[in-house]
Amino acid sequence: MSMEEAVPLLTTKSEEENNHGVAVPLESAFFLQLKRLGSLAAPLVAVTVSQYLLQVVSLMMVGHLGILVSFSGVAIASSFAEVTGFSVLLGMAGALETLCGQTYGAEEYRKFGNYTCCAIVTLILVCLPISLLWIFMHKILLLFGQDPEICRAAREYCICLIPALYGYAVLQSLIRYFQTQSMIFPMVFSSIAVLFLHVPICWGLVFKSGLGHVGAAFAIAISYWLNVIGLGIYMKYSSSCEKTKIVFSSNALSSIKEFLHFAFPSGLMFCFEWWSFELLTLLSGLLPNPQLETSALSVCLNMTTLHYFIPYAVGASASTRVSNEIGAGNPKAAQGVVRVVVIIGIVEAVIVSTFFYCCRNILGYVYTNDKEVVDYVTDMVPLLCVTVNADSIIGALSGIARGGGFQHIGAYVNLGAYYLAGAPLAFILGFVLQLRAKGLWMGSLTGSILQILILAVVTALTDWQKEATKARERLTEKSVKPHNVLV
Repeated sequence: MSMEEAVPLLTTKSEEENNHGVAVPLESAFFLQLKRLGSLAAPLVAVTVSQYLLQVVSLMMVGHLGILVSFSGVAIASSFAEVTGFSVLLGMAGALETLCGQTYGAEEYRKFGNYTCCAIVTLILVCLPISLLWIFMHKILLLFGQDPEICRAAREYCICLIPALYGYAVLQSLIRYFQTQSMIFPMVFSSIAVLFLHVPICWGLVFKSGLGHVGAAFAIAISYWLNVIGLGIYMKYSSSCEKTKIVFSSNALSSIKEFLHFAFPSGLMFCFEWWSFELLTLLSGLLPNPQLETSALSVCLNMTTLHYFIPYAVGASASTRVSNEIGAGNPKAAQGVVRVVVIIGIVEAVIVSTFFYCCRNILGYVYTNDKEVVDYVTDMVPLLCVTVNADSIIGALSGIARGGGFQHIGAYVNLGAYYLAGAPLAFILGFVLQLRAKGLWMGSLTGSILQILILAVVTALTDWQKEATKARERLTEKSVKPHNVLV
């Protein structure tokens, strides 16, 4: 399909193109995109929550061992692993939302499989230095004054978690493989099935095998690889994956440079935002009465994390739809997706923040019975509600950025918003003006609002016709030769 065919010059402002370049009324296009986004976003929430619960279940099992050193070590190791490993892989895999999404829209199916294969190989290579870091992580913890016994338990857990790191690298690539084709059922079925299997596996390894806390790490690794095997079997034998099947070939390896062009900024964009919230927790430990401040802040952060699964899923669905439309040469349809996803984000934010505010007096009791902590959380709920609104818009705009392929701009925006504005302001409000945890939160929230404003301007000024042309040029600049199969 040529660009001229895809974008009719006489399309009016009250019309948009469908997938075949045919103009349809704007209202019909709105509801069509709403239906498509909803059918993607809702199942993706189930996928992300199921994967998140693997870590939660493992931590709960270790907690029931009744060994405080093991529980503390696993908690610290889990946080360390998320920051230095899993967040990096999750962010870098976002490059496939651009490459595979646009390739699928352009019907360049052979390149689609090549990009996925390239991502698997590249992310596995990225795991190598991360593995070394995990092996020696106890030395880093000791430098920060952590208890030697806790450091030992954390190191044991992290070393046993290394197989999970490689499984996660493959899994995130496969998730993008299915997501960008809007093939949601395999991911939902596999994620939920593995979660149900994870509970008895983790219980057996932690309590019955004598492995204790390291058994929880092995359970996570087994569950990630079971997920990979399940999705791999579906891809191999399903006729719906026939055109885009992954084949390890020289063509795939030649795409590593192109993949890294999007993967590095995508990873930085994601990690800059994620790490800023970890920084909040660290700073709260330096406040007067750190037990109270850290407890209240942790409760609020946990609630925002649970909520963020929704905007993340909305953003992932937006990324898929935007990249598909750009790849297909339908810039007006991509603009339509942008409008719809922003509206979805606003509506979702209003609903959730209203719920939180109405329940502000009892939210703290979900996590603790300590009246002082509950009262502190109640006092912070208005800020929490503003954060929920911000996160919903950020999820949508970040998904649009990944789908459009301008993650490099998002990386600069997040660096400036969170570390040049948000973090310094959080320090001033929290420590200099002595607003404590509320001050830290307000500083971080300021960074989020700044991020929204800049990304909104970037999105509004984006020339979607130009982005569609760039995508087409990138996909056609070198034709894909027949597979020279390596494996």
